[in-house]
Amino acid sequence: MNPAENYILDKPEPYRSILLHLQSVIERILPEVELKFKYRIPFYYINGTPFCYLNQSKDYVDLGFWKAAHLTVHQEHMISEGRKVIKSLRYRSLEGIDDSILIDVINEAYVVRDARFYK
Repeated sequence: MNPAENYILDKPEPYRSILLHLQSVIERILPEVELKFKYRIPFYYINGTPFCYLNQSKDYVDLGFWKAAHLTVHQEHMISEGRKVIKSLRYRSLEGIDDSILIDVINEAYVVRDARFYK
């Protein structure tokens, strides 16, 4: 098992369930993603380029998007909190995940994956 999977499985509930759900949705939508362990958190890469990451911090899980400056859908659900470029979807419970919003954001992030890091 790779360190990214260990990170997910070692988290207490409800964070483990949230992380596992996010992992399954990401990998189902984008089967070409590669899960790596970078910066001490699970990072998804596409063709060697960072795409998004999973991070459990405090009382939530962030699904952060690398090229968030180019994202336009569901901005009302995106958190930037002290970050200049990266935005994330933040979850505190498994029931709080709206799969339609999650899928929309993942799909748009995939479309803009080759854009420059900054707008």
